[in-house]
Amino acid sequence: MYFLIAGILAFLVAIIHSALGEHLVFRRMRNSTIIPTNGSTLLKERHVRILWASWHIVSIFGVALGVVLLQLSMEPTLEQLRSLVINAIAISMLLSSLLVFISTKARHPGWIGLLLISVATWLGG
Repeated sequence: MYFLIAGILAFLVAIIHSALGEHLVFRRMRNSTIIPTNGSTLLKERHVRILWASWHIVSIFGVALGVVLLQLSMEPTLEQLRSLVINAIAISMLLSSLLVFISTKARHPGWIGLLLISVATWLGG
């Protein structure tokens, strides 16, 4: 029961984290685009782009952990749990890689590391 509650809370926190970040932080940094680019005098565009991607990566990881927690609440076999953890890591790293790739126009090398982690996890599974 506690894993079920924790899993649901992880999803809620991830959604609230991204939604509030969009509303409170990034809304004023947009110039009619989905990816914010206006950092005013404090931040350059490239910094705003990676900040936005990093903000949402936390939510992606939260969802991945929420999935694992929900599965734990169903008392899976060790093999089911192993498979789920491998998939949660591989998919969350892949989505994070795509987010950094798109938001920074492939200029931040973090997308490469995240992609390599995803592929290595997938192949190791």
